[in-house]
Amino acid sequence: MKKYTYTETIDTRSGFGVGLAELGRTNPNVVALCADLVGSLKMAEFIKENPERFFQIGIAEANMMGIAAGLTIGGKIPFTGTFANFSTGRVYDQIRQSIAYSDKNVKICASHAGLTLGEDGATHQILEDIGLMKMLPGMTVINPCDFNQTKAATIAIAEYEGPVYLRFGRPKVPNFTPEDQKFEIGKAIMINEGTDVTIVATGHLVWEAILAGEELEKQGVSAEIINIHTIKPLDEEAILKSVAKTGCVVTAEEHNYLGGLGESVARTLVENTPAPQEFVATQDTFGESGTPAQLMDKYGLNSEAIIKAVTKVLKRK
Repeated sequence: MKKYTYTETIDTRSGFGVGLAELGRTNPNVVALCADLVGSLKMAEFIKENPERFFQIGIAEANMMGIAAGLTIGGKIPFTGTFANFSTGRVYDQIRQSIAYSDKNVKICASHAGLTLGEDGATHQILEDIGLMKMLPGMTVINPCDFNQTKAATIAIAEYEGPVYLRFGRPKVPNFTPEDQKFEIGKAIMINEGTDVTIVATGHLVWEAILAGEELEKQGVSAEIINIHTIKPLDEEAILKSVAKTGCVVTAEEHNYLGGLGESVARTLVENTPAPQEFVATQDTFGESGTPAQLMDKYGLNSEAIIKAVTKVLKRK
């Protein structure tokens, strides 16, 4: 098992903030919009350096999406910012009609995704946003795993022409990917090569998959671990190549097992080479209030849950 280490834990939303500030210095067409959550979205540096390119919309998320769509007509590249719940569920109609259907070059940047929003509870947590966004024709869906990858993704999507949903989070997590990485939309990253089981993880669950792989190695199980930062378009080639070698797969995500990464992987397998699969995800439920760690433990979104899923799927080979 390849060893991964980190020197700091930091929230992925800060990676977005740093990436957006860098874009402000390098791309004059990038503009930012926010729905009264500048601090939570870490937009302060961009605003300080580019006050004329920032629009505070207030608590009017639907209006924000419409304005963002309009700004693209003049050649601007709008980055919208609010919580993931308000970036998707609250404004789905506006995204569908004004952005996706019209193929507008809007970057929907969503913080505080999943259960790890924590104490704010079920009304602010969202566990269905990946499904909502990936079902929109033409929408690219990205869910990076740490600060460095979120920064790189933020910069990369500015160069991509078309609507993008970029999902990131609130809690501090290990920052372990390279600082100078090149982010390739739709290209999976091999974390560790193995022969017994494929673990396909996204977002905060990538680090948990690494921890699981280390423990599985002690048990004599060789795990191949893949970081899927882009859920749509999915790197089907990487998944099929890995599963052809291992014969089974576990998917891990901070999202409902209905509609998320796991279902995309299952569809890929069914259409090509069916194989046993287990899902580490929430089981069609809303969240609740609690610390991120408490919620990840209760809802089975951690390395222990991944190990249990691996044990189960190996018996089905």
